[in-house]
Parts: sequence; C-alpha cells; structure tokens
Amino acid sequence: MKKQKERPALDMGALLPKLIVGIGGSAGALNAYKALLDALPSNTGMSFVIISHMSPTAHSYLAEILSRHTKMAVTVASEAMPIEANQVYVIPPDADLLIENYIFKVISPRSRRNKQINVFFASLAEAMGERAIGIVLSGYDGDGTEGCKHIKANGGKTFAQDMSAEVDFMPLSAQDAGCVDFVMPLDKIPAKLKRLAAALKI
Repeated sequence: MKKQKERPALDMGALLPKLIVGIGGSAGALNAYKALLDALPSNTGMSFVIISHMSPTAHSYLAEILSRHTKMAVTVASEAMPIEANQVYVIPPDADLLIENYIFKVISPRSRRNKQINVFFASLAEAMGERAIGIVLSGYDGDGTEGCKHIKANGGKTFAQDMSAEVDFMPLSAQDAGCVDFVMPLDKIPAKLKRLAAALKI
C-alpha cells in the first residue's frame, strides 16, 4: 500500500476532514442522496462529495435541493476550493472533479459522458489513501466500478447501496467486480462511516 502523503497544516482554523466520502449516483439517485443526508449527523468530521450525472446544459439545483436535507453547508465545488470537514460538495455540470492536497480541481468540459464518478474516485484514492471512501448509489451503466477498484487498491473503503436502489445497475456492477466492502441500506451507512473514522490513526 502506498504511503499516504503528509496532511497539510490547518488553514485559518479550517478543519481538515478525517475522511473524504465520494458519493456517486445517476438515474434514481436523488432520493438516495436525500435519504443518506437525512441519516448523516452534521458533525461527523468528514467531507461528502456528490458526483451526479447531469446534462452539460442543465442548470442544476441539486445543491439547493439537498441543503433541505442536512444542517451541513451544501456547495457546488469550484476550482481551488478547499475541502473542509462537515461540508457537502456537489460536482458542477459539464465538469470532471479532482482532488489534490485537500483542494478541488475542476476540469471543464468533462472528458467523457457518464464517467465522472470513476474520474473522481480515482483522484480521491490517489489523494487520500486510507482516508478515501466511495459510495455507489442508484444508476444505469457501470460508472463507479473502476473508481472503487482504485479506492480499494489505495487502502480506502467502498460501499454500494443495497436493493433499495431504484436503478440497481451501478451498485450491482461494483459488487460483481468484487470491489465493494459493504452493501447496506442508506440509513446504516453513517454508523459504519463513524466506526471507520474512529479506527484511523490521527
């Protein structure tokens, strides 16, 4: 397993996340995002990054919608934005989202249609090592599967939504590839995340 890069110093008191949790979804995932945020406490010490397939021309209200389901701030990620704990970030439309040293990098236009989850998960794995979490929710196709492989290879953990997924292609693809650590209902994921964070060394 690759040695994790040293964590940078705190900037102006901003709290670095214990874990960065990538959450990938497509068709049928809106209700899953809502349910997961409803179940998450607002003080986990983690950051949550939602990678949702959106049309490049769509003006997304996803951040606004999701803000009604959590006390955490929900923000559309932007270039050079620092990633802080107890925050939710949403990928901007027509973009690939990457992470480097607790900072977002935005590449627009996106490189390929419906591959944004793989792109982000691979970057997350490289940047965060054992502090990377990937969660694959409802959706068609197999986006997220290759990304989960990267996360596991770098020491992180992966989740797939159980049979509650409205469209089960994406979570089943990841499971079939053997790269999912936990398959569980959305309301059980927060407690598992808390245990994974507690098991990490400071």
